[in-house]
Amino acid sequence: MASIRYNPNGQKGRISYNADIVSGIVVLSLQETEGIELVPSKSKGIKICFEKEGIFADISVIAHYGYNVPELAYSIQQTVKQMVESMTKFKIAKIDVHVQSVVFPATPAPTSAPAEEGEQEKLG
Repeated sequence: MASIRYNPNGQKGRISYNADIVSGIVVLSLQETEGIELVPSKSKGIKICFEKEGIFADISVIAHYGYNVPELAYSIQQTVKQMVESMTKFKIAKIDVHVQSVVFPATPAPTSAPAEEGEQEKLG
């Protein structure tokens, strides 16, 4: 569990963030990124480590076919960094993005329409 001291207007107190809250923010930011899916697992493919230098994030995703993988990874890094740093007082030290696989669009099943057209011509 990580914590950060926040003292607006001289009030005493402390705000604490745990890894689950930061992971939730990461999930929200990934939902904003088009062309990816989260890796289906218990941890949703997200690992968060709190260090002195900042937060280290390790994110695993599945890319959709037709998207540029390096651009997707860069977009993920920028979106996660912006959202985590704006919603918490933590700084992002490093974000590693792992593209586990690529999802291809489903191919339509072949239909028997051409054969039916030929049969209709014979009947007509």
